[in-house]
Amino acid sequence: MSLPTPKRFVISARDGDLRLTDCAALHFAVDHEAGLPLLAIDTVQRCQTHLGFGGAFTEAAATVWLGLTEGAREQLLRDYFDPVYGHGYTLGRVHINSCDFALGQYSHADESGVFSIERDRRALLPFIRAAQRVAGRPLQLLASPWSPPVWMKSNGRMDDGGHLKPECRSAWAQCYVRFIRAYEVGGVPIWGVSVQNEPMARQRWESCLYNAEEERDFVRDHLGPALRDAGLGDVKIVIWDHNRDRMVERARVVYADAEAAGFVWGLGFHWYGPEDFGHVQQVHDEWPDKQLLFTEGCQEGGPHLGSWEVGERYACNLINDLNRWTVGWIDWNLLLDERGGPNHVGNYCSAPVLADTARGELMHQSAYWVLGHFARFIRPGARRLRIESHAHIEATAYADRDGSTTVVACNRHEEPLRFALAIDGRGGSVELPPRSIATGVWGGA
Repeated sequence: MSLPTPKRFVISARDGDLRLTDCAALHFAVDHEAGLPLLAIDTVQRCQTHLGFGGAFTEAAATVWLGLTEGAREQLLRDYFDPVYGHGYTLGRVHINSCDFALGQYSHADESGVFSIERDRRALLPFIRAAQRVAGRPLQLLASPWSPPVWMKSNGRMDDGGHLKPECRSAWAQCYVRFIRAYEVGGVPIWGVSVQNEPMARQRWESCLYNAEEERDFVRDHLGPALRDAGLGDVKIVIWDHNRDRMVERARVVYADAEAAGFVWGLGFHWYGPEDFGHVQQVHDEWPDKQLLFTEGCQEGGPHLGSWEVGERYACNLINDLNRWTVGWIDWNLLLDERGGPNHVGNYCSAPVLADTARGELMHQSAYWVLGHFARFIRPGARRLRIESHAHIEATAYADRDGSTTVVACNRHEEPLRFALAIDGRGGSVELPPRSIATGVWGGA
């Protein structure tokens, strides 16, 4: 039986001007051509429920956004957060205290006990509230610290690693509580917190080291009880928040302690270093009751203006993470300037949207279009479907709550990719242009 023409079939490609362009008639055929590699989807076998997609609100991103013209500011918000016009982002991330993508080092708490988010009121909170307005709902926001205040650190610095002093653990846990309460008063609810951004990285910017036992003990004895006792037990706690290479080791130590594990919602991870997608699958297989959340990824080393390869890196990671039980995917900076900053230590990176600050205009990069192939069509509440595919076909598939089936497939080859697509035994054929990504939607309301 033939597969009907999709309701939507959009393509973005390196060559030409295809950017989330509807073109079903050119690239999908209802005839099932024999001999093609097969992508088979079974809509009965369902996996994780999708939480959402999003990006990070950093002081750098918020400052660049405020510097745009009013029209460009609204366009960025619509492009990312409008559920009809744009990507419909529902997740976000924000830093507690400063990070490298802040304009300088700062902390919210001083040694006298004064706690203030006054600095965040300048740019961060207005940016997040504006995004919530366009999204039509509060975002599920993950708050992550890069470093405790200097007076809580073993090295007396916010940068260069160091450890949280044992005698400061309770005070630091209370800072999470005060941050959540202050943001709530500012109109921005916090959905979850991670214990520490990249806890095994000693950086020349804000950083703090936790071995697995230190993170376990901090969650069990300080952070978990502090949130619970403050009536914030529904705020999710995310461990690790670092690369895939050592995520299994971290999960094994923390989850082996029943009391610590009882406070933990799941594990967050980044994409820097080896891809190690098998580790994502292993964490799910060993601890299926815990969630997996991608919490940061970007192309390092400058803005990479016009690079299609950056978008392909996003596509590869998105498909492989989602296919291994990851429930949500949070990009790094939502917006940066043409240098890939500002960054107070010169650690410039790319972002899906860059700003020409002289003209006040937005420059959408390949990562923006690739993210749209997922975020615009795979909505919160969708269920991932099991697929069987030829090795050359990189793809994922989801069943939405409206009854539709969404398939995202990527072609990273220099020649067209033709394959047979079967959904519940109903077949058709697809042709993807060289170096392209496509999303098709079948059925539904």
